[in-house]
Amino acid sequence: MSTHQLGSIDLPPIDQVGFIVKDMEKATAYYGALFGPFHVSEHELTGATFRGKTCDCKLSMAIAMSGPLEIELIQPLGGDNPYDEFLEEHGEGLHHLRFAIGNLEETLKQLATEGIEPFFQKSFPEIGVAFAYVANSQKSRVVFELIQKEGA
Repeated sequence: MSTHQLGSIDLPPIDQVGFIVKDMEKATAYYGALFGPFHVSEHELTGATFRGKTCDCKLSMAIAMSGPLEIELIQPLGGDNPYDEFLEEHGEGLHHLRFAIGNLEETLKQLATEGIEPFFQKSFPEIGVAFAYVANSQKSRVVFELIQKEGA
């Protein structure tokens, strides 16, 4: 994982751009014309933490590649989640930029010094993956996703 420090936080290059959509079928048709075919799957996230509370949600997710950059589409299908919140506040569109990092907890500590705090987190210890969405909503509506994958 290559990093290069541009600011006060040491992050690697962006590896994913995520969009929130209302209708996965329409979204994959539209974005598929730009990025090629998407692989669509449904997921249930149980035991995530959203704004300090434990929550469960169901999502439709689609992945395509643009060179080395992953393009992700997310459609919320139920439960308490940040995606419905985003749709209500902003409508469909760009939601997050993702960084694959080596140590999630250390990076969260660094970001906290800049006023950037986690608001949605989930760990999957059985597969060695953990992620967090972070933002400073007073400064920007763009969310950053941090993902830690063991062995990556």
